[in-house]
Parts: sequence; structure tokens; C-alpha cells
Amino acid sequence: MLERKIEITGVNPAELFGVNNSKLKHIKSFFPKLKVMARGNVLTIAGDEEVMDEFERKFDLLIRHYHKFNNLTENNIDNLMMEDGSKMLNNDDGSATLVHGNQGAKIKAKTINQKKLVELVDRNDMVFAVGPAGTGKTYTAVALAVRALKNKEVKRIILTRPAVEAGENLGFLPGDLKEKLDPYLMPLYDALRDMIPPEKLADMIEFGIIEIAPLAFMRGRTLDKAFVILDEAQNTTKMQMKMFLTRMGMTAKFVITGDMSQIDLPHKQPSGLAYALDALEEVPGVGIVRMGQVDVIRHTLVKRIIDAFDKADEADKEKKEQRKNENRDESGDNRK
Repeated sequence: MLERKIEITGVNPAELFGVNNSKLKHIKSFFPKLKVMARGNVLTIAGDEEVMDEFERKFDLLIRHYHKFNNLTENNIDNLMMEDGSKMLNNDDGSATLVHGNQGAKIKAKTINQKKLVELVDRNDMVFAVGPAGTGKTYTAVALAVRALKNKEVKRIILTRPAVEAGENLGFLPGDLKEKLDPYLMPLYDALRDMIPPEKLADMIEFGIIEIAPLAFMRGRTLDKAFVILDEAQNTTKMQMKMFLTRMGMTAKFVITGDMSQIDLPHKQPSGLAYALDALEEVPGVGIVRMGQVDVIRHTLVKRIIDAFDKADEADKEKKEQRKNENRDESGDNRK
């Protein structure tokens, strides 16, 4: 009797095979003449060569289904074990679906500019996505990164953002460096938790397949074979932005997101994002998408809040301009 070993990678065998191997038993029921035994992440099969070939082909479909949908039910197994099971999997092209999240939830680009972001990332190796809160810049970028990882277009995901306090003091936060920085990186964790099962996500972070780190940790590195996202880029300085952009390796994808209305840099410190947008506007291979209120997909109040703040900012500018003109007129009168 011939024997083969199949190594399972990128999937938690306990999730794939179910409680007490219930799903594995269901898979085995389709191959009664084959001996199947699981130990850790290695599956040992023994039997006729043709039957083993068929088992490997079907098992590959199950793995692909799990990678795509983060889920595998007994009904899925039944369908994929059919003669046209591969056709069923391949026909589900999910043209508007970026990635399937937990419990098979479909994560899609929902607005015109989110779709434009997807198109730009497909065509360019470096893309800037700029817009106000709630436009899905970070979420869409993370979904694209997870899609690239699942499709094996990259070997890892690197998520980074500058650790700039928004009115708080980093030094007074409790804990070690990681514990101090984690609150700043929480939006990235939140997005990942929607798309990758918790245990699998923990393993991917532990083994460096997904890396979440502050911008300062990027210095001196070459980021290659990776999908890299710089979030909150409006809080980078010119030198930090240049440092980050020049980390790009030969086979990397970079997405830079930011909101120019939420700059937390010290007063009179220019934003590196603003500088980069001006400098790279016409550079081939660089895509830029500017999102607006029409792209806000949070609570309807968010749009109203953004609109109210924009109007208040405009009114402040007009008042300042008016005061300048009045002071200029007074100076002129005094000279007379």
C-alpha cells in the first residue's frame, strides 16, 4: 500500500477539520478505500495511487475554499466533492469582493473612490489615498493587503503608522513599548480582525507574516515581497515620508493613507504627506485618489460633522483674512 504525506500550511488544522475531527471524518467518507490520518499539520494518506491523486485534488479545493472564505462547512465539502466542484469554486469570481472575512462575510469596495483605490493598486506599485474620516481608506487598503497575501502575490503584510499623540502623551501611557504603541495601531488590528479569524491572525503576527509596527521601526530596512500600508501619513514629517517611501523593495506594494484635516504634528511643522502629494503628482507608477464626503460610510452624522467642521474652518479663515486686512489698513493710516 502506497503512502503520502500532505503538509497543511496557512490554515489551523483544528479549524479545518472541526471539533473532534468531525469535518475530516466527513471528508474521509468520500474515500472509503483510502486510509487517512491527521497528526498536527500533516495529513497521511495511504491507498491506491489514483485514489490518492483524486484525494489530493479535492483536498486542494477544500484548502482553497477555506483560504477564500475563512470557513468550511459540511455542505461546502459536499459541493466541492462533486465532479464539478472545482468549477463551482472558480465560477464564484466575486468580482466586486476584495476578500471574504470571518464567517464568509464579503468585503467589497463600496464607493466610487474606494473602487478607484482598488483599480489604482492593481495598476500601480505605490498609491496615496487621502480623505476625511470614515471614507474607508485604511479598511480598503487592509482588505487589498489580505487579498494579496491570500493570492500569494506577497509573502507578508506590513502595517505602520507614526506614533504621534493626538493630544495625549505617549510617555505617560502604562506598560512596555509595545503596550504604549498598540493603542495607536488599534484601527489596523480592528480591520484585520474583520478579515482573519482571531487564532489565525495571532499566529500570523507571531510568525511575522503580518507585522504591525510604528514608522520609526522602518528606518534602515528594505521592504520586499510585501504589501506595506502607511496609515495616518498626514502625521509624518517630510524626512519621515522620504525615509518610508525609499524603503520600497523590488516586489513590494505601498499604500499610503491620510487625512489632511487631522494633522497632529507640532505647530508650523509641515506634513510629509502634503509634500509627497505635490512632489509625486506626475511620477509614473504612483497613483493618487482623493476621497470626500460622498465616500463616508459611517453613521450619517459623520458626514454632517465633517461638513460642519469644514464650514467652521472656512469661516475662521475668512475672519483671519479680514483681521489681516484691517491691520494693514490701520498701519497705512498710522503712517499717514
